[in-house]
Amino acid sequence: MTEELTHRRTILDRQQMHRVIRRMAGQIVERNRGVEKLMLVGIRTRGVPLAEMLQAEIQAMEGAQVPLGIVDITLYRDDLSTIAPNPVVKATEFPVPRIDGWTIVLCDDVLYTGRTVRAALDHLLDYGRPRSVQLAVLVDRGHRELPIQADVVGEEVPTAGDEVVEVRFESVDDDQCVLIMQRAADRAADRAGGNAGGKPGEAKR
Repeated sequence: MTEELTHRRTILDRQQMHRVIRRMAGQIVERNRGVEKLMLVGIRTRGVPLAEMLQAEIQAMEGAQVPLGIVDITLYRDDLSTIAPNPVVKATEFPVPRIDGWTIVLCDDVLYTGRTVRAALDHLLDYGRPRSVQLAVLVDRGHRELPIQADVVGEEVPTAGDEVVEVRFESVDDDQCVLIMQRAADRAADRAGGNAGGKPGEAKR
């Protein structure tokens, strides 16, 4: 059953998102003084289209195609026993047999608790010992539960605990934007709290 969400506000539209990703690509190149032995690795699902867009922007800037990998972190999640009895695991793919000596830029759409990134780091080490690992995220929404920070951030977006950051990519969703959504149950609770003397729309934290 799909969770019911209500649109609260738009953070980035199509044009803004494209500009932000172009800026992120420039920061990645500057940070690494070029693209030698640099690999972008997208975390499934929406870290992959972000990595693909960054790859295209870097190629336009530098005239060189940065290799791109994909990791599926399903079996490395610390809540694996609670998500499903038979989780669907998709392929992890790298353009080289081993990542020893490479600079890896992990790409994900939203940085939240840090647990997804922790799982991705664990999975990466199965494929070798990279020279370094950096993190690029389109949106940092805060609420960290682990000491993990991004090296390249598109937008820092303060959020409430009852909000959901929804990132849409053309290649996956036939749309391109970043939205803040609210769960229907939490919205109803907000209204009830307002009627009881609280502030309408006040977010739970």
